[in-house]
Amino acid sequence: MKPYTDAELEAMLADLESYCVERKQSFKGDAPREVREAICEFANDLPGHGEPGVVFIGAQNDGTPVADFEVSDDLLLQLSGIKNEGQVVPPPTLLVEKRHLCGHDLAVVTVWPCDSPPVRFKQRIHVRWGPRRGLASAQDERILNERRRHRDRPFDVQPVADAMLDELDRLRFEQEYLPAVVARDVLAANERSYEQRLAATKLVLSDAEPRPTVLGLLVIGKSPADWLPGAYTKFLRLAGNDLTAPIADEESIHGTVADQIRRLEEKLEAHNLRGVRFADTAQESRNEAYPMDALRQLVRNAYMHRSYEATNAPVRVYWFDDRIEIHNPGGPFGSVTPENFGQPGITDYRNPNLAEALRALGYVQRFGAGIAIARKALGQRLRFEVQLGFVAAIVAGEQP
Repeated sequence: MKPYTDAELEAMLADLESYCVERKQSFKGDAPREVREAICEFANDLPGHGEPGVVFIGAQNDGTPVADFEVSDDLLLQLSGIKNEGQVVPPPTLLVEKRHLCGHDLAVVTVWPCDSPPVRFKQRIHVRWGPRRGLASAQDERILNERRRHRDRPFDVQPVADAMLDELDRLRFEQEYLPAVVARDVLAANERSYEQRLAATKLVLSDAEPRPTVLGLLVIGKSPADWLPGAYTKFLRLAGNDLTAPIADEESIHGTVADQIRRLEEKLEAHNLRGVRFADTAQESRNEAYPMDALRQLVRNAYMHRSYEATNAPVRVYWFDDRIEIHNPGGPFGSVTPENFGQPGITDYRNPNLAEALRALGYVQRFGAGIAIARKALGQRLRFEVQLGFVAAIVAGEQP
C-alpha cells in the first residue's frame, strides 16, 4: 500500500474528470458527512479499478487550493479518527497526511479498496461509478458480494463447510439483526430476497450459494458451537486464589456472541459485591468491588478480538478471591504486537466484520477505545499478559 507521490497527487487534484478524487474547501458544515460518504465509496471501489481514492481538504471544486488554509493537528486527528469511530464499517484502510501541493498545505486522506466489501456508512452502502454517486442498488450489492468471494477474505466471512441455511435463525435475523445494520428507509424500499439480504450482510457466502459464513453462525446461528467448537464461554468462580481452589460457581455459556456477552455480564454482575456507605455522607454511596463498565469493555474486547480459527478453546473467565482473569484465544494480530499492545491508537482487527456486527448491536460504541476506558476506570489494577497464542486481562481486587 504505497501512498501517492506529490506529483501524482497534484495531477489528481487538477484532473476534473477523475472519479477517484473528492475535494472539500474545509471540514465544516456538511463536509464531515460528505467526506465519510466519499471514504465509504472509495473503500467499496464499485468499478473495481483497485486504486486508492483521495479526499483533498483545502481545495476548491476546480482543484485550486484554498489560500491560507490551515492544516491543524486537530483537523488531522479528526480525519484519522474516522477509521475507528464506528460510523464507517468495516474500519477502512486509510492514510491521513498534511501535504504541500501546488504551493499550499492540504489535508490528504488516501483510502484503499476494502478486501471484504460492502462497506457501510451509517448503515448505508455508498458507491460511485463514473459520474454517479449514491446508495448501492441490489445489483451493486451483488457485484460487491461476488468480488468478496474472489479475494482473500477474513476468516469471519469465510463459509463454513457443510453448514446449511437452516442453521441460521431467520426470525432473529429479520427482527433483530437486519434492522440494526440496515437503515429503516433502505429496508422499507428494498425488495431483496431472504438470501440476498443474508449475502448483503455477509452472513452467507452469496445469494446463489447461501452457505453460512463464520459471521452468520456467530451472529444468528442456532447452535454456533456445533460448527465452531470454541465459540462458547467458560465461567468459573473459585473460592480461593488459584485453580486448585474449590469451585463456587461454574457455567458453560453457549449461543450467539450476543447471547454469550449478555449471559456472562449477568454472571459478573451477580458475583460483583456492592458496598453501601451511610456514615459521614449526606447521601448513601454504593461502590462495586469491580467497576462493571470496565469489565464490560474487557469482556467485549475478548469476543471481538479472539481467534475462531484453528482453536477449540473458549473465552475463559476465572473469578478468584483476589482477582478476575479474562482469557481469549488468539494473540496479537496484524499491526498489534506484544510490545505495543494496548497503546493508544494501535488497533487491528482479526474479525473486522464481527466487530462491525457488535457495533451495530450496541456492544461497541467506538472502535479502539475499550482498553483505554477500562484502564481509566481501573488504573494499576489492570494488567495484560500477552503471548502469541492468547491474551489475558487480569483485574486485581481492591486493596483493603
